[in-house]
Amino acid sequence: MLHLPVTVTAEDQALRFAYTLARSLALVPGVEIAGATVSAEDDQHVRRWVFCDRIMPDRRRCLARADHDGPCDPDR
Repeated sequence: MLHLPVTVTAEDQALRFAYTLARSLALVPGVEIAGATVSAEDDQHVRRWVFCDRIMPDRRRCLARADHDGPCDPDR
């Protein structure tokens, strides 16, 4: 588990930053980018998924953004 505090003024900025950072780490062994979440510093037990949290038939998670439209896709 890695916690990386960043200063942003809105949740959408935090989600965008986390999405970009996670995608940039996709090739690092042991990093499960689909498990990335965002939370406020003073409310860390309430987390917002960065990626869709649905498990695909092959047991991988969907790599689309959370709350995406359309079907899930493990290769996005």
